[in-house]
Amino acid sequence: MAKKWNDYTGREKVIGVMAAAFAVFTIGGIANAMGGTTAPSATDSVQVPAQAVRYEEVEETESIPFSKQTREDNTINLGEEKVTTVGVDGIKTKTYKVTYLGETETGRELIREVVTKEPIGEVTSIGTYVAPARVQSQSCDSNYSGACVPIASDVDCAGGSGNGPAYVSGPVNVIGSDIYDLDRDGNGVGCE
Repeated sequence: MAKKWNDYTGREKVIGVMAAAFAVFTIGGIANAMGGTTAPSATDSVQVPAQAVRYEEVEETESIPFSKQTREDNTINLGEEKVTTVGVDGIKTKTYKVTYLGETETGRELIREVVTKEPIGEVTSIGTYVAPARVQSQSCDSNYSGACVPIASDVDCAGGSGNGPAYVSGPVNVIGSDIYDLDRDGNGVGCE
């Protein structure tokens, strides 16, 4: 009496399925070898081309902005400003390990970062120089000639007994009023 499917054990069922699959696969392979074609069965494996994973090191640069500072400079006039050092940006180079699947980038990892050009800071000089006040030329009293008799609260002959605060080296000619009493003997010439 023939066995029904339910009468087989689990192990016998597995062996039977494997034998049937082998037969289908073998018959399909023979048919293909002889020029025939068969429809793919559930046991045929479909080959999908695998995409290659590859790695590359990629360098990228980025700018490092320069700093700005000001300094006082006593050689530049007060209130003037001048850029005395021109600022220049630096350059930073970053190297990445980039992962590709086929031609598609799938990841990147920073592996090193190097400053390849240091930035140069910009310096602006601010002037602080103030020119000394000009000493105006001493005005001379118009009552005298021959030597400049300064205009002051009192003028005495240099080298004499007077106490100033201003002095004149003579001789001086009195051509107007002798307001500083330089001509003591009244001959028209003072500080003789």
